[in-house]
Amino acid sequence: MRNVVLIGMPGSGKSTFGRASARALGRPFVDADDFIEEITGRTIPDLFAESEETFRDAETRAAALLARREGTVIASGGGFVVRKRNVALLRPTGSFLFLDRAPEAIAAGVDPSGRPLLAAGTGRVYALYRARIALYRAAADRTVRNDAPEETVLRAVTAAVRALMELP
Repeated sequence: MRNVVLIGMPGSGKSTFGRASARALGRPFVDADDFIEEITGRTIPDLFAESEETFRDAETRAAALLARREGTVIASGGGFVVRKRNVALLRPTGSFLFLDRAPEAIAAGVDPSGRPLLAAGTGRVYALYRARIALYRAAADRTVRNDAPEETVLRAVTAAVRALMELP
């Protein structure tokens, strides 16, 4: 059974909707940032404090380990697609679901604490979105827009996860 990797901007709802859809489908869920902290013994802000490269290296190690799983819903970090290797590592066992949320909605609703790349302020959200949107679209097997009421988005994400995992 294929994994489904949720990709998208920080604050797009990957962890929230990934966890809820996994629960609804009776599938395991992994938040990649939590997994990175588990395998490194360090926090995400601590890894970034050393360098973004240190964090990205840990993210790539995590991707290699997560690729060994089956039937798991994985919420990636917002910059996961920046390294093409990350996508390549998970592609053989996973499909990618892009959770697309408008940068205005993210800027209005995201708490930048614990999100090192957003610590510079909400203007950074727009810059990251412009820099990454083509990468998200290129990696995505499916896209769900997060621009509706939460229950509507959850139904759409759950349906997409079910289809990508090829569940009945």
